[in-house]
Amino acid sequence: MTTRKTAPAATAARTGRSALRDEARRRDDRDPLSAHAARFATGGVVHLNGNSLGPPRESLVHALDRVVSGQWAPRQVRGWFRDGWLELPRTVGDKLAALLGAGPGQVVVAGETTSTTLFNALVAACRLRDDRPVLLAEAESFPTDLYIADSVARLLGRRLVVEPRGGFDAFLAEHGRQVAAAIAAPVDFRTGERREIGPTTALCHAAGAVSVWDLSHAAGVLPTELDAHGVDLAIGCGYKYLGGGPGAPAFLYVRSGLQPEVDFPLSGWHGHARPFDMAPRFVPAGGVDRARTGTPPLLSIVALDHALEPLVQTGIRALHRRSRSLGEFFLTCLGEGRPDLLRRLASPRDPDRRGGHLALRVPDADGLERALADSGVLVDARPPDLVRFAFAPLYVTYEQVWRAVNEVHRALP
Repeated sequence: MTTRKTAPAATAARTGRSALRDEARRRDDRDPLSAHAARFATGGVVHLNGNSLGPPRESLVHALDRVVSGQWAPRQVRGWFRDGWLELPRTVGDKLAALLGAGPGQVVVAGETTSTTLFNALVAACRLRDDRPVLLAEAESFPTDLYIADSVARLLGRRLVVEPRGGFDAFLAEHGRQVAAAIAAPVDFRTGERREIGPTTALCHAAGAVSVWDLSHAAGVLPTELDAHGVDLAIGCGYKYLGGGPGAPAFLYVRSGLQPEVDFPLSGWHGHARPFDMAPRFVPAGGVDRARTGTPPLLSIVALDHALEPLVQTGIRALHRRSRSLGEFFLTCLGEGRPDLLRRLASPRDPDRRGGHLALRVPDADGLERALADSGVLVDARPPDLVRFAFAPLYVTYEQVWRAVNEVHRALP
């Protein structure tokens, strides 16, 4: 009879992984933010998918029922006036403003999609510089941003210039006087690489161009400090790190000093100065309400409002620190016994240079996504060879990160 011997390297790797699991549990015990995870309806699944949405808070059903059974059912149309429904786009916008580094009265959740909101912002930005021929976009932008920018350029007779990340600021510095508006994102949706908002916005202003930012991959996980940086316009989705759920409405930020001038193309009746006059001619509201269009989708905005509560209570600085720490722990676990996997990192290694997610280069990215899903870990693949791991600060724990990496080790040869 022969005795099978375990290879020393394999034994060491298992020992290291076990030690990291213990460390994960210690971190969760020490960090009070880890307690939030138990309040989300995760179904036992590890949610590292930054694609569209994460799990809802378990109390969401009660919050929606409170509106449906306690307001809508007994009061019906009167709820618009008695329960603050008409003001929700602005009141929820003010909550969001606290996460975006913006003062009150500058953010609205009108109830539109991210694409519609971006279209509204880009057309308005170009109208502010009607004598300039160029709309500038970053080549690494999320595809929708490029599609909308192209449509706006064709609609307004502007020239769309698409510059790679390294050439975007250079174009502003050299040809900025031709630029009406420039659209960029503080986080690369593929790799998580950061673009600092302040320097690029300053270049826009030095050239007299209007700065427009897509905060979809930053809101709720990264400090953006819109007021401090003098950002003109910004948009972002209500899902991803904000957790508003499938199809959650987008938000729009309009710098207060710009509000009297901005002219949005989608001039709906809720953006009118006196919407219930039913006047035939549009007169824009005086503040950020002029960005509103039609009747807001009440239940969607209520769900977003509910998702924002713990985020606002925690604060963006603590949320960022937590997400950053989870990402660093992921890399520590990833390299334990498998230093080759660290060489697959497509994101910046320096945590100061990335947002809330990491990306690995994997030849069969879709296959890895499916294999992890089968083991109860949700991630998302991006063509041609990226797999993204997003670290939402309130429903992801250190032990879940350890578990996810353990499954990555099993799935990758």
